[in-house]
Amino acid sequence: MSETTTSPTTALPARGRGPRVALRVVQVLLALFFAVASALPKLIGHSSAADTFAEMGWGDAGMYAIGALELAGAVALVVPVLQSVAATALSALMVGAFVVQLTYFDGENAATPLILMVPLLIVARVRRGHNEELRRLARQWVRRG
Repeated sequence: MSETTTSPTTALPARGRGPRVALRVVQVLLALFFAVASALPKLIGHSSAADTFAEMGWGDAGMYAIGALELAGAVALVVPVLQSVAATALSALMVGAFVVQLTYFDGENAATPLILMVPLLIVARVRRGHNEELRRLARQWVRRG
């Protein structure tokens, strides 16, 4: 059996750049999906998003709030110190999307949030080493404030 080691900032095996590059590509693709395909229609009030939120009774406020959360998560997915937290938060948002799909839309697109959760949870797990750095930065910020 081969021995694997991990760096302090990631949990990827130290077997070369391939796995790190692949994970980064997945993060960028997820960020693009959440920013362009998911958040943008909500933030510009596209009829496809507006009609869906109106049908649920959440209105424009709910649509813009979810769109803003998705966009913030997309941006944070590509910021090294935030990527694990962003992936975890977007996973939680996908749990909500799954429940909404089941309750309001009879499960019509319920698989989509579940499918998105798989790579998000992988990113959250593998990039968890950055959480300590984020804690340290937050403590420094609180001490200054």
